[in-house]
Amino acid sequence: MPDRKKLKMVSSATASAPALVAPSAVVDPEVRAVAKRRQFTAAYKLSVVEEADRCSNPGAIGALLRREGLYSSHLTTWRREREAGALAALARRRGRKATLSAEQKRLSAVQAENARLKRELEQAHTIIEVQKKLCTLLGLPTAALAESTGSES
Repeated sequence: MPDRKKLKMVSSATASAPALVAPSAVVDPEVRAVAKRRQFTAAYKLSVVEEADRCSNPGAIGALLRREGLYSSHLTTWRREREAGALAALARRRGRKATLSAEQKRLSAVQAENARLKRELEQAHTIIEVQKKLCTLLGLPTAALAESTGSES
């Protein structure tokens, strides 16, 4: 799109001058390739990081990065991933997961429900604690005080 505007501006600027280029030569029917994000394998990342670690001469890492067409931020990120063990995780094959048996599906559903109920219970405990603190601040009798006074009479 910006190329068209540029061509229009050039053609309007040269309107008073004699035409040097035929109008059919200006139009480019070629479909431009779309840039793709580069993807690096875990093995490649690990080999580059190890090679960078072996560099001892001044400027050797810069030469390595220029040769491979990389940025220093790639090297920094990949070193952090290596320290965190993420490169080993990246080496795993991607794709369709193994099918679960009926028992495994039921077990995962029960575990998910158990986790949900634990979250709800924790939330309920928090609400009860806040209500107790509010009652003591306002000087209202709590359920525990009401039960203890009711049992004495």
